[in-house]
Amino acid sequence: MGVKVNSRQVQRMFDDMLDIPKDVMQKAGAHFKKITPYNKGNAQRNTFTVNTTIKANYGYAGDLDAGKSRQAKDGMSGPTIKVIETEINNEIKRL
Repeated sequence: MGVKVNSRQVQRMFDDMLDIPKDVMQKAGAHFKKITPYNKGNAQRNTFTVNTTIKANYGYAGDLDAGKSRQAKDGMSGPTIKVIETEINNEIKRL
């Protein structure tokens, strides 16, 4: 009995796996920004994703993430981590 491996298909799967972190973080960054409290727009306007990092570029980001806003009582990181976990699972199932 022998096993034959389609090297092109395996390579394509590895290439797809390399894209997972960036794809997942783009979706997670959009979610993080969407659930960021909105008053005058400063927090959302200064929240962005760079490669695989979500940046909240304003001084009170920690306070908002700690749930000190009625609009985001659970903060933004916890709910975003759940999105990341779900998206990773979906991406792995797709492979």
